[in-house]
Amino acid sequence: MKRTASAVWSGRLKDGQGKITTQSTILINTPYDFGTCLENEPGTNPEELIAAAHAVCYNMALAAQLGKWGLTAEHIETSAAVTLNRLKDGFSITEVHLDLVASVPGADRTTFAVLANKAMTDCPVSKLLNTKITLDARLDTLRPKAQPAPLLSP
Repeated sequence: MKRTASAVWSGRLKDGQGKITTQSTILINTPYDFGTCLENEPGTNPEELIAAAHAVCYNMALAAQLGKWGLTAEHIETSAAVTLNRLKDGFSITEVHLDLVASVPGADRTTFAVLANKAMTDCPVSKLLNTKITLDARLDTLRPKAQPAPLLSP
């Protein structure tokens, strides 16, 4: 599988403008500029798009891990925070932090933690990123669940 996106830019760095379009057309000529990329102005930027991609990829990787154990998530919610810092040699993404809350009937906390961490290393976006990736994973205890399954190997 191959997916594409294209970006165009015109002008100088600080007063120029760009647009991004994705193959799926979920983004069509979506604007970006210096302010959205480096000054927290409203609009998208590469870090936000990476965060979205990482959260989506991680959720699917976790669903796959759970499935190997015969578990099905009622709800998986992951937010990804991508940190961009100015270093002495320029800007760099220095960290991605994933924050996960999931409701998984039949999962015990130990099994869930193992599978959540395995999903983090198996996610193709995690593999792509050359940066520190951290994870906070919480099993949602507010939703009613079946009795926890014993820790077994798949």
